[in-house]
Amino acid sequence: MSNPWIAVGALALVGVAIPLSMIAISSLLRPSVPEQGKRAIYESGEVPTGTTRIRFNIQYYMIALLFVVFDIETVLIFPWALIYNDAVAEFGLNSVLGPMLVFLAILIIGLGWAWRNGAVRWVKSERAEIKSEL
Repeated sequence: MSNPWIAVGALALVGVAIPLSMIAISSLLRPSVPEQGKRAIYESGEVPTGTTRIRFNIQYYMIALLFVVFDIETVLIFPWALIYNDAVAEFGLNSVLGPMLVFLAILIIGLGWAWRNGAVRWVKSERAEIKSEL
């Protein structure tokens, strides 16, 4: 009898060795073309045109959080819908449909709360309003 932790250790070793070896090989094979745009502290090799301290609208984050919540909702509802008929036959309608209706009610209440507080209403920035007037 062999120890099952040997397989876990071997898998962990392979899981660490493959990315490290890929990083090492790519650092050896990549071309090195130094230029001012690439040395600048910015993304994509672009030369920065202003300060890095710009203000983002909080709406970006609110929309992202709402997307994550409703994406997780889809991940939970889809498997439930696939096994619905078999689950009703085995456990009954109330014990299968009830928890999902409670889950959907909580999501709908949360969406209503976010809507009422203006989380899904897009507000234009002052700069965007000035540009639209020109």
